[in-house]
Amino acid sequence: MAWRIHDSVIRGEIDNRVKGRVRGKVWLDGLTEPVTLDLKGNACPDLAGCLLQFNNPLKTIPMRTDAHLHPIQNGQIGDLTASRKVRVYDVPLEQAFEMIGRKEKPPEHMANCLYLEWFSEANGRVVIESTDYTLDISAPSWRMSAEEDEQRAGQAAAGFSGFMQTLSEAIETQQRGQKDPEAAWNEHDYERFMKECDARTDKYMELLEKYGESDEAEAKIAKEMGWDREEEDDDDGVSVEEINRICEEALDEPPPEPDPAREGIDWIRTKHGDLRHPLQHRCFESAMKFRRQCDKFVPKESQDDDLGQFVFEFQTTSVKLGGALSCVAQGLGHRDNAFTVAYLKRALDHLHKAQAGLEATAPKNLLPEKTVSEARKELFEIREGILRLMDEFRGRK
Repeated sequence: MAWRIHDSVIRGEIDNRVKGRVRGKVWLDGLTEPVTLDLKGNACPDLAGCLLQFNNPLKTIPMRTDAHLHPIQNGQIGDLTASRKVRVYDVPLEQAFEMIGRKEKPPEHMANCLYLEWFSEANGRVVIESTDYTLDISAPSWRMSAEEDEQRAGQAAAGFSGFMQTLSEAIETQQRGQKDPEAAWNEHDYERFMKECDARTDKYMELLEKYGESDEAEAKIAKEMGWDREEEDDDDGVSVEEINRICEEALDEPPPEPDPAREGIDWIRTKHGDLRHPLQHRCFESAMKFRRQCDKFVPKESQDDDLGQFVFEFQTTSVKLGGALSCVAQGLGHRDNAFTVAYLKRALDHLHKAQAGLEATAPKNLLPEKTVSEARKELFEIREGILRLMDEFRGRK
């Protein structure tokens, strides 16, 4: 995935006054020295030949201590512009999401966005993108010709294509040795398949961030992803309209009721009436409880990376358990047992990361000893519950 560092930027400068070279520095919260840029190529016409200085007036987020952004960014340019057009909400982001949830359209306007993209030899694709920075752009020391701009665009496209190739190779790596879909799969086959899905998701999200959501963008994304919509629609398979009809009919049907004899074992009903697997519900409630305690004892601006890892990975464990056990809780019938075991392994991996974050936090005395002890016990018991379920599903025929 690309490095997106705009939230950590304090200030920076990009200098393209020497043709064919972009140099600069970026000061980041959490790093004692600025990151130095030395890139081949030129900026877009609006910044070509100019010195750009920018400042972030917003509160910054420190870089993670385990972030390995190389202090010297050698490589080649991507798109470097201060006039990328983007849509900006006229209300706070939370309010905009609430309006979207109510199927309302938040007020918005088009704005210029600073978009700095480069392809680093050490870190791959790096992006700084913001409409909030204050900018100071010098007069150009040279002007870019149409031919030079075409060459620049080709270099930027080549850099992005190279980055996409690395993501495609990650997909191909996971595809190697996969079984025939018609053959019986074990949990290791499903693990490999899930990793392939992760790689595809990473590639799609990078393309969506790069190109946006226009009709033209959809065509570019479809080509990069290897999708052929016309063949799919013209094929003997199910059309998009038929899929939509089936989904609408399914929504009209009452949801199946879980087996009353399995209440407390496969499912419980929450106070809001939702069905959840008992272990997933316990994990969710515990993760929320300890997140609140962390917020109580440690101000957000003082929270460190290890504490953040504990909270984030604990919550992610709950999400993964929901994916593994939701069908069981809702009485929809069991998936392939090997698939469920593979999904539970994913939850277990995130739980182990939560445990590691907690143990790294404990010596810092950020949380009361009692809270650490309770969290340690809860994580251990949830871990034991996951292992028991894995053994149970492995033993099912």
